[in-house]
Amino acid sequence: MTLLDRYLLREWLKILGLLLCATMGLLLMQALYDNFRDLIEVGAGFGDMLWYYAVLMPSYLSVVLPLSLLLSLLFVLGQLHRNNEITAMRAAGLNIFGTTRVLWAAGLFFCGVSLLLNARVVPWSVETSRRLLESFEFRAEEQKGGSGSLGLVTSVAFDNQRANRLWYINRYNRFAERGYGVTVSELDRSRRERTRIMAREASYDAATRSWTFRDGRELWFDPEHGELIRRHAFTVKTVPHLNEDPDLMLLIDRNPGDLSFFELQRIVDYFTLEDNPKVVRYAVRYYSLLANTLGPLIILAIAIPFAVSGVRVSPVVGVSKSIGLFFLYYLLANFATLLGGRGYLDPIWAALLPNLAMVGLAAWFFGRMR
Repeated sequence: MTLLDRYLLREWLKILGLLLCATMGLLLMQALYDNFRDLIEVGAGFGDMLWYYAVLMPSYLSVVLPLSLLLSLLFVLGQLHRNNEITAMRAAGLNIFGTTRVLWAAGLFFCGVSLLLNARVVPWSVETSRRLLESFEFRAEEQKGGSGSLGLVTSVAFDNQRANRLWYINRYNRFAERGYGVTVSELDRSRRERTRIMAREASYDAATRSWTFRDGRELWFDPEHGELIRRHAFTVKTVPHLNEDPDLMLLIDRNPGDLSFFELQRIVDYFTLEDNPKVVRYAVRYYSLLANTLGPLIILAIAIPFAVSGVRVSPVVGVSKSIGLFFLYYLLANFATLLGGRGYLDPIWAALLPNLAMVGLAAWFFGRMR
């Protein structure tokens, strides 16, 4: 790197580090405000709280990083513009790409960082912090001798179109890993009921990938006429070919924004082959997380044209326009997500269109630069 590259990179990274620390500190205060009282009520100790917040904070990085990148770039480039250093660089024969090439290289690096955050760090943080909080609540419930209602999910419905099986669980306890009031219907290719298992209680064995039913009965039907042919009562019955994972059953009805990248990937991989309409919202969220890895480059493309505008233009004007475009990008992303979630756009295009729009807009602004 040249002396100019090292100078520009050093000044930018200093401001970026300060902004990351400040923003993460503010988010930590918000997290303390949101969860601290709840943690005290469930009896979490100092070590538990420390570990919980240490696990929780990385989940905010995917939100903090783009904003910190934008503000740090605007500040550093605005300083160069205000001190006429940009003018001096151009007078020395450097074009805008030659001046900011180290920033573009850093932008590519941060694209890789964003991909790592979205694919590994943030999913681990979201899932682990959620399990920690649930374990604290369950421990507090056990100490109080509660009724065991904690972790209870009601009305779980799951349509396994691959195997033509329809599940309904009246109540499922995530901690006990048991379902209560379980009904499983096996259908033929025309989606007509052939058999039905009804049980008071059922549990899933992850090792053998099978379900065991207790205190129930099995019914056989004539698919043509829907008439009951015979029935059989049982005390305990293990059905090896029923291999649906209850974790997947519980994911499909949750808010896509509350799920991690891994959980979204699992839903998309499983349900896309079935052409399940429920999967659309999750697919949009999944592909949006992948497309957001281009965020650092888009932020560079937004910030540079305005931050290094001509000397007759106030830097404040350029900064205001850059921030406005940044929020326009998020408005487009939310609008495309809405259209994709309602089926008006393919999930992949719903994720890509905001990014492509901003890339085209940035290219137009770069083409107008002298």
